[in-house]
Amino acid sequence: MNIAIVGGGIVGLAIGYKLSKIKGNKIHVFEKEKEVGFHQSGRNSGVLHCGLAYKPGSLKAKLAVSGIKQMVKYCENYKINHDVCGKIVVASDENEKKLLDETAKRGNLNGLRGLKYLNDSELKNREPFVSSYKSLLVPEEGIVDYIGVMLSMKENIINLGGDVFLNSKIKKIEEIKNKIYINNNSSVTYNIIIYTTGLQSDINFKKFTNKKLNAKIVPFRGEYYKLKEHAKGLVNHLVYPVGNPKFPFLGVHFTRMINGDREVGPNAVLAFKREGYKNTDISVNDMIDYLGYSGFLKFIGKNFTFCINEFSTSILKSSFLKKTQKLIPEIRDKDIKSGPAGVRAQGIDSNGNLMMDFDIKTHNNQIHLINAPSPAATSALSIADHIIDNYIK
Repeated sequence: MNIAIVGGGIVGLAIGYKLSKIKGNKIHVFEKEKEVGFHQSGRNSGVLHCGLAYKPGSLKAKLAVSGIKQMVKYCENYKINHDVCGKIVVASDENEKKLLDETAKRGNLNGLRGLKYLNDSELKNREPFVSSYKSLLVPEEGIVDYIGVMLSMKENIINLGGDVFLNSKIKKIEEIKNKIYINNNSSVTYNIIIYTTGLQSDINFKKFTNKKLNAKIVPFRGEYYKLKEHAKGLVNHLVYPVGNPKFPFLGVHFTRMINGDREVGPNAVLAFKREGYKNTDISVNDMIDYLGYSGFLKFIGKNFTFCINEFSTSILKSSFLKKTQKLIPEIRDKDIKSGPAGVRAQGIDSNGNLMMDFDIKTHNNQIHLINAPSPAATSALSIADHIIDNYIK
């Protein structure tokens, strides 16, 4: 089959890689930017998520658990830098302890191995500066060079007879007698087209299917700080707060990056542009799009305090620092400097609820991955399997 994949992030490339290994397939990946992984996939924290806190039975849980194993194996096979270093999840008080216990229960139900509560001496041995009421070791989590993964997948697709076209935006498709034509090019036709377009996924679904979608992708910018050189010793591996199960965001946490840097973040603030990585990036059209969406306004109404608190961490370094000090009290303003930012493509349904699971829609010979934020990078190879097994005939 001839199969087109729109979107050269890690999920699109993983699907392309898997399909390229099936005899008889010809795969073309179209990426609108100058290189693969230009948006979400290349701007995340570089963490391998093992499926700890996701709802048992959900796609996120199943595909993260299998996905991390596949991703680690892929990195081993292709000599891509990674480290299954484990992470600590920290509860700071009795209320958070209850959430931590529930998180551990979910992890066990999802099939995670080696989960262990640490006593004070075990915690201090691993993370001497972390303050904890109760802490959980998650040994299967780790860090990885996702850019390296994507460049490797791109190379593999090409070596297996496919192509990855950069600077190639899809403006028009036509479906005639089960054949798909792209951008008025009659020289190549496709049997199936798969959209893995992240921040543009809802727009592309409506544009190319002429169907309504009971959700909208809203961009949440995640801002990071970096620990300065003298402060890197404050954290050795991965240190997370216990998450609020109402939200898919994991909270401000400490990450040892694969290059040895230490980052802390992210927050989750509304971006003023779908692909807006700075607070000065503004698109009036994008803002009108989601500010006029009733589901977004309902979300704000339900979660006003959360939104204000997150916004405060964007405009006030002291507010951001306060969140970090909950985990590592010794950290000070002089220890951190501004770092990078990413944008999370988060689906919100018409009732104002955050979409908590991956979401896939189909129309004729089109497959659209609508909602696929974290842990989609970790799960990319398993998402590819899921789509191939369930949607491609």
